[in-house]
Amino acid sequence: MPKPLTWEDAEDLGIQLVEAHPGLDPLTVRFTDLHRYVTELPDFKDDPSKSNEGKLEAIQMAWHEEFQDQ
Repeated sequence: MPKPLTWEDAEDLGIQLVEAHPGLDPLTVRFTDLHRYVTELPDFKDDPSKSNEGKLEAIQMAWHEEFQDQ
């Protein structure tokens, strides 16, 4: 069973986001959409209201790294 992901799991979230949205350049994604994409991931179990700009930016950068590695 996969571990439940939280806002602190930027690297794991980045991996799941690149799998869930292949071909989508993360740097073109608005934070409002990024928030929705994260909360829609099946393994994400954190409180949606606990996000902030810093956490979303860390997730976006982790996603971007995974995107570039493809």
